[in-house]
Amino acid sequence: MLEKIKNEFYEFKLLLRSVPGLVLALFIGTIIAMNLLANKSINLNLDWLALDCGIIISWFAFLAMDIITKHFGPKAATEISIFAITVNLILCLVFYIGSIIPGTWGESYIPGSENIINEALNNTFGGTWYVLLGSTTAFIVSAIVNNFSNFGIGKLFKNNPDGKLAYFSRTYISTAIGQFVDNLLFALIVSHIFFGWSFLQCVTCSLTGMIVELLCEVIFSYFSYYVTNKWRKENVGSLYLDYRKKEIK
Repeated sequence: MLEKIKNEFYEFKLLLRSVPGLVLALFIGTIIAMNLLANKSINLNLDWLALDCGIIISWFAFLAMDIITKHFGPKAATEISIFAITVNLILCLVFYIGSIIPGTWGESYIPGSENIINEALNNTFGGTWYVLLGSTTAFIVSAIVNNFSNFGIGKLFKNNPDGKLAYFSRTYISTAIGQFVDNLLFALIVSHIFFGWSFLQCVTCSLTGMIVELLCEVIFSYFSYYVTNKWRKENVGSLYLDYRKKEIK
């Protein structure tokens, strides 16, 4: 058992060294940013629809997972996702500590409103436990769903697994499923229980968010397809990939 844990840890270290640093940094940054942006709701004047600003960047997280899944496999993409959410939780702790340290935010210097604005900023960055629980749970589950459905769909294209049809099919379908799961779980855990959203609002929000985020991914899908081809041609992450082949054998 101990030897198994050591091997898994060694494999994970190889993975961290194998995934290009820019992609890893942008992926982690996206997770952090979308959780902060989720604190701001979007005014749509529709009772049955509710969205937050996290939607403007959350699509990139799924785009990055699709790229990593295609090149390194679903296990690697899931481990990177869990690593990213762990970094986010650590940073949330840092934000919380910063929010309870006595002091004044620069944006709160408005005569007569300093205390109200300062407390609001502390609450925004400090966060609440149920929002953090909901976002963490939703993202981990949706990451697993996205990564393994992406891999499974890719297996159907045996004749040309690296072609455009195979890549776009696995990317679009898995992203749609993963985004819907992510949005719905967060809405049910947080918005339905703590903010009184109706089940209809939860579903419509999830579907609308899925469509918007999927469209964003479609726009950049040719770029991600180019990246995966470039990684394959340049044999990116060969240390990890070779090690995985040996482990499977």
